[in-house]
Amino acid sequence: MWIGGPMFFIGSILHTIIGVYILVVILEVGLSWLIALDIVNAENDAAKKLSALLSRFTDPAYKRLRKYIPPVGGIDISPLILIIGVQLIGGLLVSLFFW
Repeated sequence: MWIGGPMFFIGSILHTIIGVYILVVILEVGLSWLIALDIVNAENDAAKKLSALLSRFTDPAYKRLRKYIPPVGGIDISPLILIIGVQLIGGLLVSLFFW
């Protein structure tokens, strides 16, 4: 028998998925900065593969946000808005499972 029951288990899994997705967004932003600052070579195969993998998870959400949120001073703030939105929605959903 689970401690807290199946709803607690589902809420825990949802909380973990949200945390991993936020980590993917942060890694993608960090990698893009490293490439832009020429610390990581953009032509490196490992960097290309990692960037493509991270972009596969983040680009669908970015595309929806970028339709409505333009860059501010040439800086794309869609990752920040995405993290805030995911945390808000995730917090609401997880609170449903934990209460």
